[in-house]
Amino acid sequence: MTRRVKIKQEDNGEQDMFWKRKQQKTTMGDRGERVDDRLQHIAFIMDGNGRWARKRGMPREFGHSHGAATFKKIGRYCEKIGLKYMTVYAFSTENWKRPQKEVDTIMKIFDDYIEECFLEMEEDNVHFRFIGNLSVFPETLRAKMDKIDRETAHKPFILNIAVNYGGREEITNACNELIREGKQTVTEADISAHLYTLDCPPPDLIVRSGGEYRTSNFLLWQSAYSEYYFTDILWPDFSAKDVDNAIAAFYGRKRRYGGV
Repeated sequence: MTRRVKIKQEDNGEQDMFWKRKQQKTTMGDRGERVDDRLQHIAFIMDGNGRWARKRGMPREFGHSHGAATFKKIGRYCEKIGLKYMTVYAFSTENWKRPQKEVDTIMKIFDDYIEECFLEMEEDNVHFRFIGNLSVFPETLRAKMDKIDRETAHKPFILNIAVNYGGREEITNACNELIREGKQTVTEADISAHLYTLDCPPPDLIVRSGGEYRTSNFLLWQSAYSEYYFTDILWPDFSAKDVDNAIAAFYGRKRRYGGV
């Protein structure tokens, strides 16, 4: 079952100054300034949970628990400042190679998170969507994922949680669906319409924490013209202030889409 670096401030100086003026009016770390239509979709590669735990002499599982709390906090902040879509890389198709104890902990975090979503969904404005190849998960967990998706489908802020997700697998799955439909030739629009993120625009900004500089098979098709922002901050330490810094960098760039 499947479901659907330096910034050149002068490139866009007027927009960047506007964002900075707005930031200066607010308290550091939780500014709450709303974004405009240039930035609708933000995505996060949430890296650094294991290293954060090791620095404290704790097992990697401890880092994942704290990373999950950070994910909830950042999700609420992104909705608060007016973003319409958020996608997070929670568990990749390659993450099954990790120690079984760590994998089991992550699966339990997923299950606990969904239960919390059911308790809090009346007060949240979030449409929870789990994307990726979900067929590998236990039927009970898939049923919960499907139920929270259906029961929050009317909410305005779309949160895509990528689990057992890989960009190459997503594109391959889209092509296989098109073959099953009898397509002899396909267009870019055909493939886009069969991706797990088909209801969302491509991400405007992709943020990677943890100090690594690679895409790690995340949103390969959708990120063709996304802006990237890399930071050394480990994910459990990521804060609203760090979201603001990423957004400030985004507004300091000029998106040419191949033009001049």
